[in-house]
Amino acid sequence: MPVNALFRDDFYLSTCEAVVTAVHEDGGIELDQTCFYATSGGQPGDTGFLERTDGSKIEIGLTKHGADKSVIIHVPTEGQAAPELGEKLTLHIDWQRRYRLMRMHTACHLLSVVCPWPITGAAVGEDESRVDFDMSETIDKDEVTSKLMDLVQQNHPVFLKWITDEELAANPDIVKSKNVRPPLGLGRVSLVCIGEDSAVDSQPCGGTHVSETQEVGEIYIAKIEKKGKENRRFRIRFGKPDASA
Repeated sequence: MPVNALFRDDFYLSTCEAVVTAVHEDGGIELDQTCFYATSGGQPGDTGFLERTDGSKIEIGLTKHGADKSVIIHVPTEGQAAPELGEKLTLHIDWQRRYRLMRMHTACHLLSVVCPWPITGAAVGEDESRVDFDMSETIDKDEVTSKLMDLVQQNHPVFLKWITDEELAANPDIVKSKNVRPPLGLGRVSLVCIGEDSAVDSQPCGGTHVSETQEVGEIYIAKIEKKGKENRRFRIRFGKPDASA
C-alpha cells in the first residue's frame, strides 16, 4: 500500500499517529502514513523521532523515498531500537528545522520570480540555499535582495493547487527547471502558487512552503557565482547583508 504522505496537504502538520508496515534489514521504517517529508527536489528530508506507547523514542536522522515516491522510509540514527510490525507510533518532526526549510524553500521560489531564467539546479538548506540559473547576464546582488524583500514584505499568500499529470503534460512551459522534472506517477501534481489568483508565481513543486511570504523573514543574496559561461549560482541566506562577511 502506498504511504499516506500527510505533508503533501498540510505543511504545518508536525505530529501524527501511524502504524508500522515494514522494518528493513538496515533499520529503515515504513509507516501507513507520515508527516515526515522525504528528501526530494533539493529539499532535505525531515528528522525527528517516533514515540512508542511506553514513552521511549526512536530518533530519526533521515527520511527518504524508497523505490518510488509512494514509499517513504524513516531511517533511525545508529543504535536505536526497532519497532514491531503493526506497532502504533506517534511521529514528531523536528519542527524548528522543518520551518526553516519551509521558509528557505519559499525564498527560492521568490528568487525565481525576481530572476526569470531557467533553473539548472537548486539545494535548500537550513542556513543557506542555492539556486542555479541558465543566464549569462551580470546582475547586482543587492538589487536582487531588494526585490526579494519587497515580495516578502508584500505578504502574498502561498497556497497549493492540484493538477493532473495530464494537465501538466499539456502545459510543459509552467516548469521552470531545466533538469528536474516534477514528481509524476501519483496521478496529481502540486502547483505552488504565490499571490492572489497566482498573480506572482505558479510552478510545480513537491516541497514544503510557508503560507504567506512574510513568514520567510529577512533574507539576502550573499553571493552570485559564475559556474560556466551561461550559469550563475545565487546563494540565499537568512538575515541582513551586513550580518555576513
